[in-house]
Amino acid sequence: MRILSLILICSLFIFFKQQSGHPHGKDFKHTCSLCHSSKGWTLDKEIYSFDHNATKLPLTGQHTIVNCRSCHPTLIFAEAKTECNECHTDIHQATVGQDCARCHTPVSWLVANINEIHQLSRFPLLGAHRTADCSDCHISENYVRFDVLGVNCVDCHRKDYDATTNPNHSLAGFSEDCSTCHPVNAQQWIGAGFNHSFFSLDLGHSGLECAQCHTTGNYADASPECYSCHQQKYIATTNPNHTAMGFQTTCDDCHSLQPGWSPASFTQHDSQWFPIYSGRHNGTWDSCTQCHPNSSNYSEYTCLSCHEHNQASMDSRHNEVGGYSYSSPACLHCHPQGVAED
Repeated sequence: MRILSLILICSLFIFFKQQSGHPHGKDFKHTCSLCHSSKGWTLDKEIYSFDHNATKLPLTGQHTIVNCRSCHPTLIFAEAKTECNECHTDIHQATVGQDCARCHTPVSWLVANINEIHQLSRFPLLGAHRTADCSDCHISENYVRFDVLGVNCVDCHRKDYDATTNPNHSLAGFSEDCSTCHPVNAQQWIGAGFNHSFFSLDLGHSGLECAQCHTTGNYADASPECYSCHQQKYIATTNPNHTAMGFQTTCDDCHSLQPGWSPASFTQHDSQWFPIYSGRHNGTWDSCTQCHPNSSNYSEYTCLSCHEHNQASMDSRHNEVGGYSYSSPACLHCHPQGVAED
């Protein structure tokens, strides 16, 4: 009887193949006994031995328990789809792309590591963004759509940018790239870290409030010139009197950035007038007033305050020097470099 049944099944198979082609498609190469027995055409799970893991879609997770016809609605197995979105409705409506495997696994639709997944996106979650609610950035019509406003700071923080008045970002023409001042890995906006390297804020300039130099709402109009901030100090200084002597307003010619702007130095003195930072006079003086007693007029100078005060002794030493006189102009005339052999 068993042999008769097998003969009948094979006869029917040959008949249908001749009439309408192979039920699983003309290119189907596997033997019937992988899935069927003489019990009938229904899949016999007791003898089923087809290795699905050798196909383009290995069966793992939830795929191991679904009914075959869920993925194979026809008997033509070659027509089976292998991409997630070909079988599963995209409930995200194309707002996160078609690669479901970026977030989901065959084991479960639930996503437990959204932060880690987001780190691989075009907007990694850092600082306060790690604890923000998804809907704060993904403003969509439902909770399964993830529309993106944009990946630039201002796309989400436009209202913050426009509403800020101290300083007024809009009036000052600040960059809309918030990260130039506000680190994206911070937990709050306070403590902006603007890169001010174009005008170093160290030493005497450290610890300043922005408004001390940026006196208008437009931060772009602040001048980097010393005089633009220190004009009043320049005018008020009397020792020496900068205004009366017509000192240049390029403060860094003399002053360093040390707190208090001192000690001051004027090394151009050597090349323009008289060597005091080199030669025999280097280190022999403490203040400008030793040679320039009139702090309002540095064109006045004296050599006699430091050199021998005994005129008789100087007269004796210069007894044979023609044109000698005991005066500072005469000293400089004969000793322009401050040495005796001039």
